[in-house]
Amino acid sequence: MELESILLPGINDQRPLLIAGPCSAETEEQVMETAHQLVAKGIQIYRAGIWKPRTKPGGFEGVGIEGLAWLQRVKKETGMYVSTEVATKDHVIAAVKYEMDLLWIGARTSANPFAVQEVADALKSTGFQGVVLIKNPVNPDLELWIGAIERVYNAGIRKIGVIHRGFSSYDKKLYRNLPQWHIPIELKRRIPNLPLISDPSHIGGKRELIAPLSQQAMDLKYDGLIIESHCNPDAAWSDKDQQVTPDVLSYILNTLVIRDTNQTTENLTELRQQIDQIDEELLSILAKRMRVSREIGQYKKEHNMPVLQTHRYDEILDKRIGQAQEMEIGAFFMKEVLEAIHEESIRQQMELINL
Repeated sequence: MELESILLPGINDQRPLLIAGPCSAETEEQVMETAHQLVAKGIQIYRAGIWKPRTKPGGFEGVGIEGLAWLQRVKKETGMYVSTEVATKDHVIAAVKYEMDLLWIGARTSANPFAVQEVADALKSTGFQGVVLIKNPVNPDLELWIGAIERVYNAGIRKIGVIHRGFSSYDKKLYRNLPQWHIPIELKRRIPNLPLISDPSHIGGKRELIAPLSQQAMDLKYDGLIIESHCNPDAAWSDKDQQVTPDVLSYILNTLVIRDTNQTTENLTELRQQIDQIDEELLSILAKRMRVSREIGQYKKEHNMPVLQTHRYDEILDKRIGQAQEMEIGAFFMKEVLEAIHEESIRQQMELINL
């Protein structure tokens, strides 16, 4: 792909590119107060959701077109570039009318090729000349993500970047959305000139995770960050737990370590970063396995079956150790791991049955 730079005129070209602002535009006062605080911290690109697709009906779904006028005022009064999410043809038309500089396609939209095509067609018909960022789909599907990028590219847009916001899961986990860092890294390998932006607010889901996730993204050579910042996060109408004040945002950014040289110690840092990612994935998988074990325990309880099924356990043990050896993992090590997992599964099933 022959892509153009997503750095808008006057934007600092040092890594990371920063986009910040509230999850949602709530009132004109809140939008302007947050914008003035952010521009005082040196933030040059302002973000705010105007249309908010919610998982379930009944929640705050955005102020609509009225909020675009507030963003236009931010642009005129502060000189900041302004951005918002679009999900339909009408969104694009309205955003272009109100002179948005940057648009992003959300995770729910990028998972739907029909919706992405509608947005792409609208971008082409309006002659939009700004930047378009495409969030990863909610599900971990790299090809679907690439397909969304190609649809926007085929509409004539050349200022394209992507936002990694993590991937949804229904299991209990540390993060709101699992990072699965290997997926955006593979995307970058396939399209090396594609700018990669991290969204630590949506990955973590908690404000205390924004700093470590931002550092992790920088260590993995991400190009930028999009972070939710609100003048009064605890009173936010949506996603209050993952928003920070402009003061806290400034502190986080000032503590980031940006490594631009390739040295042995940096390579070691990257390798350790991969270990951390894999450990997080292992924990997530183990949590999922225990959930299934508890469901099996419930079935055994309802059908008056014994918890310990020796024949089944021996069968699993033999099969998994054989598979591990094919992957050059020691049989003794694998046996100990499986025995520990089995012991915890039995403990959880016994706990359930004895309730």
